[in-house]
Order: sequence, then C-alpha cells, then structure tokens
Amino acid sequence: MTIHTHLNDGTPVCIRRVRAEDEARLRDGIAQLSPQSRYLRFFSGMREPPPQVLRALASPDGHDHIAWGALRSDSADTPALGVVHAFRDADDPDMAEFSVAVIDEYHGRGLARLLTAVLLLDCAREGLAQFTVHVLPENRPALTLARSLGAEGVGYAAGVSVLEIDIAAALAALRAERDVPGLAAVFDQFDAEA
Repeated sequence: MTIHTHLNDGTPVCIRRVRAEDEARLRDGIAQLSPQSRYLRFFSGMREPPPQVLRALASPDGHDHIAWGALRSDSADTPALGVVHAFRDADDPDMAEFSVAVIDEYHGRGLARLLTAVLLLDCAREGLAQFTVHVLPENRPALTLARSLGAEGVGYAAGVSVLEIDIAAALAALRAERDVPGLAAVFDQFDAEA
C-alpha cells in the first residue's frame, strides 16, 4: 500500500511500508539528521548506526516490527524524509515500542503526525493496543506529539521519560483533526485499502 498525501506546506509525499531495499535510504536519512536530532532520536550522536542496526530497521515483518517511511514524491530520486517504527513487546504482545524520525529540513511541516497516523492504523489492524515511547525530556517536539495523542507518563529511568499511548484513543484524536493538511488523505486511503 502506498499513501499519497501532502505536508502542511503542500509538499507532496508518499508513505509506504519500509522494505529491505530501503537500507541505504535509511542510512542516508540518518546521516542527514543534525547531531542534535540524532541524539534526541537514538540517545547517541553517532553519524551512522552499526550495520546490524540498519538491517534490523530495514527488515520489518509487518507484525512484530511495523515500519513506514515517507518519500518526497515530486523528486526523481524520491529521497527519504522520515520513518516510523513499532516493535512489538515480546512479553506483552498488545504493546509496541514506538519511534519516529524526520530529517531536519522537514521538521515542523506535519510529517511526523502523518507517519504516526499511518503507523497507528497499521498497528491497530495488527492487534496492538498500546505504544510505549522513550523520550528525552529536552525533546519537546516529540513530547508535544506524544501528548497530543493522549500519552501518559508512566516512568522515568536513566534520564529518559517513558510514556504510554492508547492506540484507539490516539486514532480517535487524529480522526478529529480532519482539518490538518494531508491527514484526511491518510485516513481515506488507508480505510479504502482495509
């Protein structure tokens, strides 16, 4: 499934499942993140993750690891702009760890929200009920996104805030935002495919 939509500023994007052949795109996207963004996302300033981490990020199975990426659809080389992942908890199959990364040039344009909506829809279809999110307290945009989805703080360990998001409640909150550019297209296209 490929979802065609646009960012708040009208930039056209397509959102599709991450595939093994996207490993180079993921590596390039991580390299484009500023050192601050890499630190906030990976809790490390590494310029490039180890090969085994890249392979794992590019190898979703659609059930225990669900991942979607956004590509700029009006550019011939369709560069990667952002990605979301959900890794199912082995001890609690109703829960998954959620993460999102958007390259700096596209921060503040609504891409994280669009990607998150697609991931939430797919995770709900796969039987997941909750996300766990690990966020550094200084990552205000991530905390704002999580809280807008109804996240509740459940802990704090080693300098990291732990939040939980109810997937059904988060989807209801996003569906209520039908005036957000591009979001209606995500729901309409995903619902039509389901």
